[in-house]
Amino acid sequence: MTLAARDTQLAELMDDPDCDPVRLRRTLQRFRIVNRLVSGWDSVYRTQLRPALARARGPARLLDIGCGAGDVLRRLVRLARRDRFELSGVGIDPDDRALAVARAAPISEGVSFRTALSRELVAEGARFDFVISNHLLHHLSAPQLNDLFADSEALTDGLCVHSDIARGRLAYAAYAVGVTPLAPGSFLRVDGLRSIRRSFTRDELASRLPSGWIAQQPSAFRLLAVRAASAGPEARSGSDSVRTRGVRFSGEARP
Repeated sequence: MTLAARDTQLAELMDDPDCDPVRLRRTLQRFRIVNRLVSGWDSVYRTQLRPALARARGPARLLDIGCGAGDVLRRLVRLARRDRFELSGVGIDPDDRALAVARAAPISEGVSFRTALSRELVAEGARFDFVISNHLLHHLSAPQLNDLFADSEALTDGLCVHSDIARGRLAYAAYAVGVTPLAPGSFLRVDGLRSIRRSFTRDELASRLPSGWIAQQPSAFRLLAVRAASAGPEARSGSDSVRTRGVRFSGEARP
């Protein structure tokens, strides 16, 4: 096994529509813990989302594309409201199995979920103040990545942050050991290690970003694809040709 290049031929067990529903539900439920440990969204909130909220006028809306069980969305809305910002969140995912887990979780004020693709929201003319995704990028082909960035631009003029794993041996070794206590009866260990093998390095991600986006690596294990607010029409013109295609994959915190 080598991590020198992305292994895009690997498939994650939980993406199989016929996978064990009990193991799938456990995996989705345990993502809340995994995300708090490895995904770094509290830091993204402090350094990027909170300053953007401080500049916003009035209530704001956040869209989470491929929200899965919804724990990242709930967390961000909760942090914002703790800081007295008027933020509500919408999570979309095409997988009803994931949204069933999201809707079964304790109710979070200002958070809702919908079975949908990003392209459907674009077609409806929906608009948001911020767009995010978590652990979605490594699931997507090159055309689907283009779709994600184009849909994000169509859905907001505000901040976009798509967070994912940074492929590397340290991340692989640390996850293999660290997730073991949470893994029994779930897909967490197998799928997480496959996710790392499918993920990008910073340079690889940067080479796939359209104009107006930047690749950031806030830690050894994390990558962010970021487009700041009001990037301008010149940063969006190169993606118009793929906007109608949309993103089809769930991006719930798949490590």
